Amino acid sequence: MPFAAAITAGGQSRRFGSDKAAARLEGRTLLEHVAASLAGCPLRLLIAPPGRYALPGWQGVPDTRPGEGPLAALEAALQAAQAEVGPGWLAFAGVDMPRLTPRYWETLARARTPDALAVLALDAEGRPQPLAALYHTDLLPHVTARLEAGERRLRAAARPESTVVVPPHVLEAVSPDALRNVNTPADLAALGKAEQ
Repeated sequence: MPFAAAITAGGQSRRFGSDKAAARLEGRTLLEHVAASLAGCPLRLLIAPPGRYALPGWQGVPDTRPGEGPLAALEAALQAAQAEVGPGWLAFAGVDMPRLTPRYWETLARARTPDALAVLALDAEGRPQPLAALYHTDLLPHVTARLEAGERRLRAAARPESTVVVPPHVLEAVSPDALRNVNTPADLAALGKAEQ
């Protein structure tokens, strides 16, 4: 896949009750599941506190604004990707989406247009999903400005006019459970047999 990848794993997992990234599903951690979907990316960044996780093939990047949420994690990822490989696209994922697949990311990549700066999937209810999306490094000044203005919501990362959305039926055909996320132990159990 011809873009950088980043997983944000610096959250506090309040609703989950323990470190969500380390929770196990089908013999692997949630972090390992998400990382597997992005293994084909040439640059792989893990946005997390230093030393918290060891993930072979992934470069640790500290959150530049700890505790300020996923928009701040996206800022750190865009900065690191731009510094490492220059302008280009970044696949940005949360650690709580273990059913993401390479085909999901390839589908988003094919939806890019020359004017797009973000590509987001729509869930079954038609809501854009910013935590499993593609973002261009050209968004960095906008993201930084939004953070400086007090914004913390990831959906503010890109303006609607520069955002492409992929409809649910397209994703359903290639990666039907990709947008299922894990917020609680019950969510994890619903995805499969959870290991203790």
